[in-house]
Amino acid sequence: MKRLMIAFAAVAALSGAASAQDTKSLKGNIKIDGSSTVYPITEAVAEEFKKAAPNVNVTVGISGTGGGFKRFSAGEIDIADASRPIKKDEHETAATGKVEYIELPIAFDGLSIVINPKNTWVDKLSVDELKKIFLADSAAKTWRDVRAEWPAEPIKIFSPGTDSGTFDYFKEVVAGKDKSIRSDMSVSEDDNVLVRGVEGDKNAIGFFGVAYYEENKDKLKVVPIDNGKGAVTPTAQTIEDGTYAPFSRPLFIYVNKKSAERPEVKAFIDFYLKNAPALVTEVGYVKLPGSVYAAAGKNFASGKAGTCFLDDKGEKVSGPVTKVYK
Repeated sequence: MKRLMIAFAAVAALSGAASAQDTKSLKGNIKIDGSSTVYPITEAVAEEFKKAAPNVNVTVGISGTGGGFKRFSAGEIDIADASRPIKKDEHETAATGKVEYIELPIAFDGLSIVINPKNTWVDKLSVDELKKIFLADSAAKTWRDVRAEWPAEPIKIFSPGTDSGTFDYFKEVVAGKDKSIRSDMSVSEDDNVLVRGVEGDKNAIGFFGVAYYEENKDKLKVVPIDNGKGAVTPTAQTIEDGTYAPFSRPLFIYVNKKSAERPEVKAFIDFYLKNAPALVTEVGYVKLPGSVYAAAGKNFASGKAGTCFLDDKGEKVSGPVTKVYK
């Protein structure tokens, strides 16, 4: 991605500071998998870390948040990229596999709804209109089914796969607990495939993290979302202050606590947290408040295991990351 090249240059000074430390003597392999949304950030960190620790091999996969947690809970990888907090069943599976983990927020994202630039009729979408398009029991076949003044052109939908945290988050917002998302969609765990799909069809609509829109804004058109207080476009400001509702969300990495005892993994995570505030902005996401990065650094240094997003009964804890993550 072009933005990654910009990002690498932006953090070169920081990585140079790290390489002055005793990182060049580090050896080993670090295995990472999970969210394609988080992938650009982690891949950028891995590229820069390679300069500071050339003998450490970091591999980053994109099997989706759910797929990453499956491998993580089985002890197959050291770090899971996640575009949502860990779920109760995933937490329990990790516990069964005796995998303790450290939860680290690393950025804000705005899940972005995109259409083809040749689509001249969609000016904005309400959450209710998104329900018309995406819910199984009210699936609109044409754009006219969504709004009467729009053309009777067939809607073509491109969606992240069901192992994706982005899909989970979108489903939670649009379908809730009682509804289901339509199944007649073109799906992929690779957001670049979704970009190409929407780019190639005038009647297409899709969704993914804001960084993929920013990287491809010359090929796509983002749709402002009206959640009852007027249409809002995803920007750094609207994502951070929460006015881009209900699609603003935090992104995470989850670190196997046992893996974190290895010098190369500890050095990588320290490097990640140190560089994240500058790097996530350059890659196309939004940095977290300094207080959240400080809490993440403290939790990693102390080896604090578990999640802040489930209570003692395993029920989901909702709210701004600044209040939930401690």
